[in-house]
Amino acid sequence: MLEQEIKNVIRDVPNFPKEGIIFKDITPILLQPALCDKITIAIAENAQLYKLDAVLGIESRGFLFGMTVARLLNVPFIPIRKAGKLPYHTIREEYDLEYGSAAIEMHSDALKKGARVMIHDDLLATGGTAVAACKLVEKAGGKVACFSFLVSLDFLNGKDKLKPYSEEIFSVVNY
Repeated sequence: MLEQEIKNVIRDVPNFPKEGIIFKDITPILLQPALCDKITIAIAENAQLYKLDAVLGIESRGFLFGMTVARLLNVPFIPIRKAGKLPYHTIREEYDLEYGSAAIEMHSDALKKGARVMIHDDLLATGGTAVAACKLVEKAGGKVACFSFLVSLDFLNGKDKLKPYSEEIFSVVNY
């Protein structure tokens, strides 16, 4: 089973980025190209159900599979980056993290009005970053059709925050 295969590779890093947090490190997955292919295919197969116009990937680990999923679906990939990293006109959304606060941005011309998008990131925890991405999509006139995550930390209830934007929340691995 793919989920167990991934769990066997993910590395737990205690007390990162701060005391008391067990960080789910997905970088060992990147050392296994065949596993990366399986993950990309699983996400893309689920995403095909939603007739997407684009895949939005959240910096930085959301880029890892988001771009390859977009290529498989033959739709544009739109990066959502930390504030100040995109070179053109942007729209911005500030949000709280489970261990601080931040802001993300997207190019103001990246998304067509009415576009149906998938928001992708490596991990769903409390949902703050993904909700901020939803707000960027709304500001740009798009619609969140679905979400995809490599890992969901279900015990943090992040899915509850996402459901007002889309009930379609897919994760390959659940903890």
